[in-house]
Amino acid sequence: MEKKEKFERWVKEGKIIKEQIKKIKHRIVVFSGKGGVGKTTVSVNLSYGLVMRGFATGILDADITGPNVPKMVGVSKSPKVDKYKLMIPVKKDGLYVISIGMLITEDTPIIWRGPLRSKAISQFLRDVNWGELDFLIADLPPGTGDEVLTIAQRMEPDLAVVVTTPQEVSVLDCRRAIALAKKMKTRYIGVIENMSGLRCPKCGAEIEIFGSGGGMKLAGEMGVGFLGKIPIEVATRKSSDEGKPIVLSNKDSDVSKAIFLIIDKIVTMFY
Repeated sequence: MEKKEKFERWVKEGKIIKEQIKKIKHRIVVFSGKGGVGKTTVSVNLSYGLVMRGFATGILDADITGPNVPKMVGVSKSPKVDKYKLMIPVKKDGLYVISIGMLITEDTPIIWRGPLRSKAISQFLRDVNWGELDFLIADLPPGTGDEVLTIAQRMEPDLAVVVTTPQEVSVLDCRRAIALAKKMKTRYIGVIENMSGLRCPKCGAEIEIFGSGGGMKLAGEMGVGFLGKIPIEVATRKSSDEGKPIVLSNKDSDVSKAIFLIIDKIVTMFY
């Protein structure tokens, strides 16, 4: 009986979430097979890039134990609640933002087991008034655990963006992320190779710190799209620390140019 009740609650919650997000035209999840590949930086800059292209865009920080989106976009205030007791995303530089990091202090550890983290993600879809958006990007936690599965099921994304670095250890883990997206029958799946080369500030030569071509090779072998390469720039790290993503602070940088090329590919998928 208990299992039946849990299943019924799960189905009911799914219907509520579907109703809540029906005004969002396109839903994108950004994830990776492992941490440390710059997934959140990519998510944030893709989101702002879409805003700069004129699209109404929101970002959902679904990395419950490592919510870095507020820091990267420069948001410190908590979301307000409307008359229906739904959270209203905080708007920063045109982007609508929701993160558990906006509801807790910076030094508060989130020591939750998988089911609690998954429940929190469901709440960000169910209890948030996203309104009418062209795009909603969800920055997922690394790996293919409960939280990733939850949001893939609940959000029903149109596009899964898998972020990897060129090195083999990252590419290997990202295979699992692509396999998960395929199992969820995601309409589009695309790979981004992040940290792909560093331009020497003195001579201009490109230094392949983590190798090169791993992302494109992965996409080819797995039969999915390759969205592009994003190089390493010190300015990207600085701008993230200062809460001003690189596409806003320097739209002419190498990273920004690469981001906009990727955004153009994403937009052509839907328009």
